[in-house]
Amino acid sequence: MKTLRYRSRGQEVYFLEELLQKLGYEVYVSTYFGLDTNNAVKDFQQKNNLVVDGIVGLKTWSKLLAQENQIFDANSKLLSEQDLIDFAQRYDLELAAVKAVNEIESNGKGFLVGDKPRILFEGHIFWRQLEAKGIDPKNYVSDESANVLYKKWTRIYYVGGLGEYDRMNKAAALGDHPDFKASAQASASWGMFQIMGYHFKSLGYTSVDAFVEKMFEHEREHLAAFGKFLEVNKLLKHLRSKNWAAFARGYNGPGYAANKYDIKLAKAYAKYS
Repeated sequence: MKTLRYRSRGQEVYFLEELLQKLGYEVYVSTYFGLDTNNAVKDFQQKNNLVVDGIVGLKTWSKLLAQENQIFDANSKLLSEQDLIDFAQRYDLELAAVKAVNEIESNGKGFLVGDKPRILFEGHIFWRQLEAKGIDPKNYVSDESANVLYKKWTRIYYVGGLGEYDRMNKAAALGDHPDFKASAQASASWGMFQIMGYHFKSLGYTSVDAFVEKMFEHEREHLAAFGKFLEVNKLLKHLRSKNWAAFARGYNGPGYAANKYDIKLAKAYAKYS
């Protein structure tokens, strides 16, 4: 594993923070090695008779992995080269373009440590989903529900990793009616390409439950949902023409330029082509 330290970035940091969270540390699971992670690593090192330096090298990785006994066989659920080739052929796309999108627009991996797909729960979407089902969300607002039910978008309640399942399940339990569970599932983004659950109908799934079941199966299903999303939202033409700005705008919204998604896509395409 890559050696990590304070201010490191990347998917390896996400994996590290997943492990720490599962071991009981209150860290925000992201791709940034912040002070919370630094403190957790030092505490872990102290408790495991390691040099307390906050650097996650071979010895610290070994101790972490030895204590984590639920790591699944990653290769059983990961995309293969052939999956991307099949996707390119199905949608009449250049393989280099598919690989560029897979690198930039996906989250690197579709599953958490264990067997659950990555999710991010959005409390403001949950508010809207309840309203759409004729449920007044204001009747369920309280100090206890503040981190899962709110009217406007905010990132302050994100915890990342398995903690997002805790938030989603908490939202689902706010009411006994099945609509609460369906609304909660529809309010999370799922898998490698973080497709929102409420898109299930437009993507051809019979229910949000059916969509979620597919997300648990394999990263191949994440890619399939992504393909349907591109098709429904008429983004394939931009991939075929390599119009990266139009593609990024359609997929990431008007903020794509600030994050340089179009530039990143162009560079990734140049690399693969």
